[in-house]
Amino acid sequence: MSVFAALRWGETRMGRFLSNETLLYVLKRLLQGALTLLLTSLLSFIIIQLAPGSYLDALQQNPRISPETLQELKVQFGLDQPWYVQYWRWLVQVVTQLNFGQSFVYNRSVVSLLWERVPATLLLALSSILVTWSIAIPLGIFGAVKQNTLWDQVLRFFSYLGQGFPSFIAAILLLFVAQNAAPLLPVGNMTSLEFNDFTVPQKIFDILWHLILPTLALSLTSFAGLQRLTRGQLLDVLRQDYIQTARAKGLPENRVIYVHALRNAVNPLITLLGFEFASLLSGAFIAEFFFNWPGLGRLILQAVTAQDLYLVMGSLIMGAALLILGNLLADILLKFVDPRIKLEDL
Repeated sequence: MSVFAALRWGETRMGRFLSNETLLYVLKRLLQGALTLLLTSLLSFIIIQLAPGSYLDALQQNPRISPETLQELKVQFGLDQPWYVQYWRWLVQVVTQLNFGQSFVYNRSVVSLLWERVPATLLLALSSILVTWSIAIPLGIFGAVKQNTLWDQVLRFFSYLGQGFPSFIAAILLLFVAQNAAPLLPVGNMTSLEFNDFTVPQKIFDILWHLILPTLALSLTSFAGLQRLTRGQLLDVLRQDYIQTARAKGLPENRVIYVHALRNAVNPLITLLGFEFASLLSGAFIAEFFFNWPGLGRLILQAVTAQDLYLVMGSLIMGAALLILGNLLADILLKFVDPRIKLEDL
């Protein structure tokens, strides 16, 4: 192949790639997401500024800190400028350097603090999603198939109970159970004290063992809604005419349910997945607080309490970005599962 032929072939391939519907949709959504993040950051910055007090107000109560030191800190963090100047400087450094500023409390960059806590929270969120979906979807299918039987009524009772059960109460109950079952279930931290002396398989097992209780605390209150949604969607599909036609043709019941019905009932569940991932990351602070899990939730809670401006801003933007990416991933999965769906109609 000549050089010119190779260039023409590459140009043709690039043209097909750029004209791909999915790629254009992703680019469009990313541009919309960038605008959403911009407006979110501006609104969040204004709301934080409207809150009474600041980080330096708490330091003023310390008699060991002189007014000169407070003034130096005020200039160092840019708090001596109007809010719109502070926001503009912060936005410029975010866009040009991906620098979300310096944490007041930790005296470290916000990016390094968030990056340090992200793996623990991601592990907790993903494990909770895995446990929740592994339990809720089979129970939802079982309830739809056994509609109005004793088993279905029992599952519906527990789903109603789970939806109205506060997550912090679930965490407290799990702590109570763990303390009475100790030392079988660890009640705090992500690793054991002897973690550094463990082999690699032992380290993995130790982290997974410490993951059990916080995962259950997040999953107990979220599986109920997913179970009811699965049951309701599957019942709606099972009443459709094409399901009755498939049964009339003599297809096995398992094939009717798992191939024809479930495939069409799963679309709303995939849409929910994008929201659930972001909400778990933002709502994991309850499990992290009670079980001393070193994740983002505790860090963000401390930042809000201390009015650590740039750390709060960084965490809010990260949460909004995860919500946007989660919804985008859910739309792409919908297109993959059901080719009849057009991305521009979502």
